[in-house]
Amino acid sequence: MVGLATGSVLSQAHAATREQQTAACKGDALKFCTFDIPNEKKIASCLQAKREKLSPACKAMFPEKKSGAKKKPK
Repeated sequence: MVGLATGSVLSQAHAATREQQTAACKGDALKFCTFDIPNEKKIASCLQAKREKLSPACKAMFPEKKSGAKKKPK
């Protein structure tokens, strides 16, 4: 169940296949987001929030969010 939930949620975060997403993030989902399983949206949100703690493979599924603030020209 976790693999299915993790895989389908992460498809929103990156263009990787479901199998790649599940393989990359299953352990992190179980470690950091246990209480969010099986809610797919909550798992994705949890993993994104804990991005800095994720394994390198899972972190790659969640590109860094770009800041909405624009730099002022000098």
